[in-house]
Amino acid sequence: MPRRHDPERRQRIIDAAIRVVGAKGIGGLSHRSAAAEADVPLGSTTYHFKTLDELLVAALRQANEGFAKAVATSGAFEDPRAELAGELAAMLGVWLAGERTGVELEYELYLAALRRPALRPVAAEWCQGLTDLLTARTDPVTARALVALMDGICLQVLLTDTPYDEAYTREMLNRLAAGTS
Repeated sequence: MPRRHDPERRQRIIDAAIRVVGAKGIGGLSHRSAAAEADVPLGSTTYHFKTLDELLVAALRQANEGFAKAVATSGAFEDPRAELAGELAAMLGVWLAGERTGVELEYELYLAALRRPALRPVAAEWCQGLTDLLTARTDPVTARALVALMDGICLQVLLTDTPYDEAYTREMLNRLAAGTS
């Protein structure tokens, strides 16, 4: 019997893995749970992703696209005359105001890199990509610090379930960018 050609199967498995992690956390993801969610045979998941880490890497790459879209639509890097801190604070506000589950999922996959070394390069790409964008507007050391501050603020909002304070974020980013206390 000839194999059925299914060019979208790999993507359906990634989407399914993201849904499983969103519903059950990283611990709920297995080849079996992804296959069931994608409605594909178990062998399809292991064909496309030899290990669970390979599937998680693909899911993290796709999840990172949510923040990348917020960055791309923010305009924070286009106008060199625009106030960088204000643009970044607004960008974070838009991202955090989006679908909460998606934002939490991105961070869950991002933080999974602490225990899964295979995910570390993808998490580092996210940090480095934003740092590289910021170096067009500031020096590399300040750019890294701004990324760390934004990351910390996002984590605090997510972990404490407090509302995002754009004015506070703008002020802290301004202080850091200006080198004042």
